[in-house]
Amino acid sequence: MSEPANPIENEAPAAEPNRREPVFNMPGIVIAIIAACVAIQLLRDYVLTPDQDFRLLVRAAFIPIRYSGQFDLDVYAFTSPLTYAFLHGGYAHLIINMVWLAVFGSPLANRLGALRFSLFFAVTALAAVMLHYVLHPLDNAPLVGASGAISGMMGAAARFNFRIDRAQGQPAFAGAVLPIGEVLRSRMAMTFLGVWMVINLITGLVGFAPGVENQIAWEAHIGGFLAGFFGVRLFDRRPA
Repeated sequence: MSEPANPIENEAPAAEPNRREPVFNMPGIVIAIIAACVAIQLLRDYVLTPDQDFRLLVRAAFIPIRYSGQFDLDVYAFTSPLTYAFLHGGYAHLIINMVWLAVFGSPLANRLGALRFSLFFAVTALAAVMLHYVLHPLDNAPLVGASGAISGMMGAAARFNFRIDRAQGQPAFAGAVLPIGEVLRSRMAMTFLGVWMVINLITGLVGFAPGVENQIAWEAHIGGFLAGFFGVRLFDRRPA
């Protein structure tokens, strides 16, 4: 006599609930950077007096001539190569940078994690002003904006050939960091790099956006991009 069927074994497996990605699918570190940049711009426009804003700009923006030997080095000489990235030349400059930060920073932050992404942001921002300083050591114009660090994120994206993995519910760059030779053979990567280079040359010649003043020069964009392109492997937490 056969045993009665187990009702539990015959039950169909319950359907898994549909997983929906959140509307604002950005990692916390990217949201924090955007919030800081927006808060500083609002503070400058609606809280500080013009004189206070000028003093903030002098202290927090990167000014190459500060390191010429003509002036005594103060604490701001050591902090401004990083703090400049949180200042912007106006709302057009701010909005454009924050959009690119969300687009390229989100998958990179999901790939690297908050701590490594923060270090990546700092290193590429520093590399951006270093190249600008090498080319313009006596420039007295203040350089501001996160463009250098964002250019570093674009460089990192090229090393992943812009591959996106959504397996964990949040987009992240997928696969191992590609060898430079493979990136150079990729039509998609090289097309992007070509367009990006043309855009940088145009912005260097005719300006970044209407109404934007004191923006980072295109040389700084190149410095950040090169640091991200060649250095992303140092920050990657996944084995190559």
